[in-house]
Amino acid sequence: MTGRYYEGFTEGETIEHDKRRTVTEGDNQRFCDMTMNQQPLHLDSEFAAETEFGERLVNGLYTLSLAVGLTIPDTSDGTIVANLSYDDVEHPRPVFHGDTIHARSTVVEKRETSDGERGVVTMHVETFNQDDELVCAFDRTVLSLKRPTE
Repeated sequence: MTGRYYEGFTEGETIEHDKRRTVTEGDNQRFCDMTMNQQPLHLDSEFAAETEFGERLVNGLYTLSLAVGLTIPDTSDGTIVANLSYDDVEHPRPVFHGDTIHARSTVVEKRETSDGERGVVTMHVETFNQDDELVCAFDRTVLSLKRPTE
C-alpha cells in the first residue's frame, strides 16, 4: 500500500506524480470499444483529418481515467473507502496518440466525517502532456481511511 491515510494530507500541499503514460492508438481504440463510444473524431482518421485538429483525438474520458490512475499510488492506493465525486472537469487541449501524460494533485480541502472515523479529501488534479500543456483538470473527492490506531 502506497496511498495516504486521511492524516497524511495537508491542505494546500501539491503532490507531483512521477508516473507517466504514453497514450497509444490501441489504448484509445480499446477504451472507445469498451465504452461503446464510436465517435469518428476518436476512431476515423479520414474524418478527423477534415476537422480543425487534423488528426484523431484521444477520448477525453480516457484522459480523465488515466489522470486518476496516475494519481492513485501517491494518494489513495489501499487507503480509500470510495471516490465520492469528480467535479469541474475541463479539457482545455486535446490529447493525441503518442502524447505522454503526467499529473499533479493539490489538496484543496479535508475534513473528518461526522462520526470522526474517516475523512473526506478533495484534490484538484491537473494533467499535462509532454510539453507541459494542460490537457485535463478536475476536482476529485475521496472518502479516506484514518490511520489505524496501534
